[in-house]
Amino acid sequence: MGRVGLSTERLTRAGAELADEVGFDQVTVSALARRFDVKVASLYSHVKNSQDLKTRIALLALEELADRGADALAGRAGKEALSALANVYRDYAREHPGRYAAAQLRLTPQAAAASAGGRHAQMTRAILRGYDLGEADQTHAVRLLGSVFHGYITLELGGGFSHSAPDTQQTWTKILDALDALLRNWPTQ
Repeated sequence: MGRVGLSTERLTRAGAELADEVGFDQVTVSALARRFDVKVASLYSHVKNSQDLKTRIALLALEELADRGADALAGRAGKEALSALANVYRDYAREHPGRYAAAQLRLTPQAAAASAGGRHAQMTRAILRGYDLGEADQTHAVRLLGSVFHGYITLELGGGFSHSAPDTQQTWTKILDALDALLRNWPTQ
């Protein structure tokens, strides 16, 4: 332990909180040092640099999301499972906007291998097995779902839909209905 009880885990969690407060792009080792009222140099025994800190926040966010997703999917299948996982992502983004942004960070191959990213793909593939898609089509569908979920959530968080009707919950429900219909009627060659 260093000054003021610093540890890598404590700094990562504090960095995640900072990301939620000021935005993931604003998270730096310097900003974290100010939060703890310590010199920047005192943090370098716990994190290498700002990129290392951001990677650790991303790994934390991916783990938190995967845990929530696994809990939400338990005992569900089909559209109910699809909606449950989609709502986990949306709710997490609303609750933790900085962490959600961190979860989108492009990781090095080494960090990606150690991340919970694989759990996300496994959960999505588990949902898709209920739609009777082949292996290749599952890959396309995983990419489609990720794109739709992330795209909508990002636009919603950025205020992209705040000045028009209907409300965003109605649109989200329609999107999930449309995705379910598409997955049940997946185009074949």
